Amino acid sequence: MSLLDFSSDAFIVSFFLYCAAFMLYGVAVMGKKWSNRDPQAHVERWGKRAFVASTVALAAHLIFFGTRWAGAGHIPVSNMYEFMSFLSMMIMVAFIVVYAIYRKSLLGLFALPLTIIIMAYAAVFPQEVQPLIPALQSIWLKIHVTLAALGEAFFAVGFAAGFMYLLRTVDFSGKDKSSRRQRGWVEFTLITIVVVVGFIGSVFAFRASGYEAVFVKQTTSIDTEVQENSTIEKVIYRMPPIFAPYDSEVESIKPFLGMKEPLLETPSWMNGVNAGRKLNTVVWSLIVGLLLYGLIRLIVRRPLGQALQPMLDGIDADDLDEISYRAIAIGFPIFTLGALIFAMIWAQIAWSRFWGWDPKEVWALITWLYYSVYLHLRLSRGWQGRKSAWLAVLGFLVVMFTLVGVNLIIAGLHSYAGAD
Repeated sequence: MSLLDFSSDAFIVSFFLYCAAFMLYGVAVMGKKWSNRDPQAHVERWGKRAFVASTVALAAHLIFFGTRWAGAGHIPVSNMYEFMSFLSMMIMVAFIVVYAIYRKSLLGLFALPLTIIIMAYAAVFPQEVQPLIPALQSIWLKIHVTLAALGEAFFAVGFAAGFMYLLRTVDFSGKDKSSRRQRGWVEFTLITIVVVVGFIGSVFAFRASGYEAVFVKQTTSIDTEVQENSTIEKVIYRMPPIFAPYDSEVESIKPFLGMKEPLLETPSWMNGVNAGRKLNTVVWSLIVGLLLYGLIRLIVRRPLGQALQPMLDGIDADDLDEISYRAIAIGFPIFTLGALIFAMIWAQIAWSRFWGWDPKEVWALITWLYYSVYLHLRLSRGWQGRKSAWLAVLGFLVVMFTLVGVNLIIAGLHSYAGAD
């Protein structure tokens, strides 16, 4: 067995160990209601077991990272599979640091799903080792990416604690306008998470079925000698085509639920070679995610936020507010060093300029400015509690767009990170 094969096995082992640790945290938090003994002792006992399981899972994750590094010959953070796997590992590192300080088992019930979802999302992308392009062959790759990811991991823990605060404090039975608005935004956040899970599930389901649809598009251009050149662009769909690429023809397609042709054509203004495929993926994610959300609602028979709130009974909301703030306060200087200062030094070495308004650079700056405002409002204006929690939740959405949206949607010098 090669190192890369062993690395892939370690990735799978760590994923299932994280799932097991998540279930143990669930037993620790929810099982206290049925414990015949002291509920607090039950939480502490099972919380320790869950923490040990998550630590073992992190060890397996570190083995994956180390063996892939050894097998590939370079640090494995150069594409979306590697980076998102690394980010999920850093979230667990950040969680363990915060847990060691505050000893709150309930935090694991919300931090572990982030790690699991991001690992599953990483597995959507091609897992083959790719050689580093010249711009990435630098020690600054290790410094820049590792510190930026660690800072973002602490932001993720801040998001988890902030969202827990909202679930703990929002009045789900209130009839006033403010309560209804808060309930609506909490539910929208949960729907967004369910849609992401739906996207991951649909990708793996269609991949397992071997589904494939191929479209071709002929483009004509005129070169400098006024001679027409024709090229054929091919786009492969792994999900049934609700939207076909603009101005393209079907080369081959497998019927799905009686659908033998695309239902719609991608709008003309979305004429990029992969625009239709991305739009199709978004639509399928929404369809599957909303169906999954509806199924869960049928099972629990109430809004998800209201169903989750009882798990936080007995938790001090002020502790959650403090954990969220401290996690972000730890992550901010780390992110500043990794995503801005060291990134600009590397940009000067690689591209002979410190700043170039590349989309990834711009959104890294937006993320830094956002959390700068968060800390300013928290420390200078006294924005604590619910206001601070909502800022932590929205901030992580900015982080995820910087990581995923910019790489996969906006073209730029960092687009190689989203190659699939």
